[in-house]
Amino acid sequence: MTAELKLGINVGYWQRDPEDQTETVLAAERCGYDSVFTAEAYGSDAFTTLAWYGARTSRIKLGTAVVQMSARTPAATAMHALTLDALSGGRVILGLGASGPQVVEGWYGQPFPKPLARTREYLDIVRQVWRREDPVTSAGPHYPLPYPGGSGLGKPLKSIAHPLRPEIPVYLGAEGPKNVALSAEAAQGWLPLFVDPEQIEPVFGGSLAGRPEGFEIAATVTTIVTDDLASALEFAKIPLAFYIGGMGAKDRNFHLDLIGRLGYAEEAGRVQELFLGGRRDEAIKAVPDGLADAISLLGPLGRIKERLRLWRDSPVTTLLIAGVRDEPTLRAIKEMADS
Repeated sequence: MTAELKLGINVGYWQRDPEDQTETVLAAERCGYDSVFTAEAYGSDAFTTLAWYGARTSRIKLGTAVVQMSARTPAATAMHALTLDALSGGRVILGLGASGPQVVEGWYGQPFPKPLARTREYLDIVRQVWRREDPVTSAGPHYPLPYPGGSGLGKPLKSIAHPLRPEIPVYLGAEGPKNVALSAEAAQGWLPLFVDPEQIEPVFGGSLAGRPEGFEIAATVTTIVTDDLASALEFAKIPLAFYIGGMGAKDRNFHLDLIGRLGYAEEAGRVQELFLGGRRDEAIKAVPDGLADAISLLGPLGRIKERLRLWRDSPVTTLLIAGVRDEPTLRAIKEMADS
């Protein structure tokens, strides 16, 4: 159970000019929200939009959910984070994710195998950069520093910039049991996707058993405030169908596997079949109502207040509201969460 459930917002990907959500971020800060998170996959990047919002705010924490590890070397990610952290007065939370083979190899042109080992090396290097105790080195094999071969002139280096904080919080985006366990072991927080508050302990309890005191679980939750629950459910199914059907290969889709562990393996298989067959509208309709409702906050404010109790009774420490843009609704949700 969470003693105090913090609220943040997740503004997701930037995709076009009208997607500047500065007013939403400012409203969240005025309402006392703890954090704002941005995302990236294979379009816009997470750091640019986060810097944009950070320059216009003064208190709200700035998180990535998530930065794709394969998009940047560990040193480059450490540089991004330390720069933004210093300019924002120490507000950065670095959310990292290994993504999946389709994106890693098809978009970034990097090898996907051994994501756990790659994540460990990545974390070690970014933390060496921030601590600035010695020149950064790594024995590899995924990110060897200095680079073996090449000109032969590479040498260990220490950042010429002095980080504001030698320890920037790192949260890992993880879905599989081993990745979640790695979050609990090696990071300061976990960024789950598509999580049912009533199933966190049954599904992930073993992986989270070793988490330290103060470990953060920041769950993104699609939130739609409306009297039309049926329409809200249909809308909440859209990203589920896309992730189950399109964000992964047919025989290797981590999102589909996760939905299976939540008890919807047969239904998820059908969604994937319809999606990959080009029948996307049918795939959306095939997403179970119970699944879409369990991982979201949908309906009138009174119903959302009741649903918030499930999250407060779960191990989640921060609920990242996704989909709400107007200040009155953000404020109402914050007041309900605090009551």
